[in-house]
Amino acid sequence: MDRMIYLSMSGADATMQLQDSLANNLANVSTVGFRAQLHALRAAPVEGSGASTRVYTLETTPGYDPTPGVVTATGRNLDVAVKGDSWLTVQAFDGTEAYTRAGSFDVAADGTLVNRSGLQVLGHGGPIQVPPNSEVSIAADGSISARTASGATSVVGKLKVVTPEVPLQRGTDGLFRSFEGDSLPADDRARVQDGALEGSNVSAVESMVAMIAAARQFEAQIKMIQTAEADAKAAEQLLSAT
Repeated sequence: MDRMIYLSMSGADATMQLQDSLANNLANVSTVGFRAQLHALRAAPVEGSGASTRVYTLETTPGYDPTPGVVTATGRNLDVAVKGDSWLTVQAFDGTEAYTRAGSFDVAADGTLVNRSGLQVLGHGGPIQVPPNSEVSIAADGSISARTASGATSVVGKLKVVTPEVPLQRGTDGLFRSFEGDSLPADDRARVQDGALEGSNVSAVESMVAMIAAARQFEAQIKMIQTAEADAKAAEQLLSAT
């Protein structure tokens, strides 16, 4: 059978993966701190004898879009937006240290500071504990103060904010980690904005346009497969007639 059918099949498969990435981005267009996943394809020439113009389609994923999302003021004292290229630190469910831009926090029943997914928010000394029945405020340097009912205010911890030198790697749980899996050092120069949240950096319009283009590309690949099949049948009929 003509190799064209296999080349078209690789293109259709890669296009389906592209559609999956675009669909995931669209599903998270309103997710706090979400980073759009980038998906790229490249052409790999077929080695050996034959037409040199035929190429396979291979996937190459460059990572995520580092562009910051729009920061919106919420007025909530447990909401923070990270400035610049820094990241907040949380403890993932598997026990590893992970990083996120989603800064919407809550205080658990045991006084532990957690994010909306229930993950513990890490400070310079580990998980941050907040005294019961206290009013929490977060300073620009990440310091967390708790004011008790008696009016006494004390610093109970400081957010561990990191600024990676190289891009992070997105995990299957949606959190980010270093490529080596190591814990990154805290950046004392990093700053946060209290009472605000960073939105998703996904553009719904651009993603929809890309989704339509990917659908048309997929249809073109399927037509190529059908053309290859029709050519093979026509060649078989000619050979059988002789």
